[in-house]
Amino acid sequence: MYQKYQTEAIVLSAYERGEADKSFALFTSEFGLVRARASAVRTERSKMRHALQLYTRGTVALVRGKSGWRLAGASATTSAMGKSSEGIAAFARVANLTLRLVAGEERNEYLFSALAQAHEALMKENVETAPMIEIVAVARVLYALGYISNEALKTALFTHTMYAPAHLDEAANLREELLASINRALSQTHL
Repeated sequence: MYQKYQTEAIVLSAYERGEADKSFALFTSEFGLVRARASAVRTERSKMRHALQLYTRGTVALVRGKSGWRLAGASATTSAMGKSSEGIAAFARVANLTLRLVAGEERNEYLFSALAQAHEALMKENVETAPMIEIVAVARVLYALGYISNEALKTALFTHTMYAPAHLDEAANLREELLASINRALSQTHL
């Protein structure tokens, strides 16, 4: 009998496999980046189908088998369906960057919290601040992975993962420095 793990997760990418299966890249609070397969999730009667939509945040049940992780259940907390297209596009870019930079399974609480808070902020109805939230989210992803130093920017933006108006105002004042640090860090990744 395999052990079942319950964890919070954000669906970063998905692709079809076979006739009704799908493979997912999930960033989880317990295991970091996990690639898992769900059987028959594309069928009409699948209970997990709506909870595993792209850029959905929720709780998943994972089982580690001989051939990798399998999804045994899922429930959505926040979905991207019907949300602001600017917010979804911004989160999609942050998700793609995360997939490019994170190599494998390793728990990273700060990174999960930064992604979860960015997801929450970007999935609101009207997000006029989406570009600034995206800049801060990218900087926090790079910081969580060791590409940006907190001392280099001398800001409190990396001591938490919130996107409150006061934090976005602070980021707006540091916009040029943040963008320069992000671009320098991305060029150093060679990806």
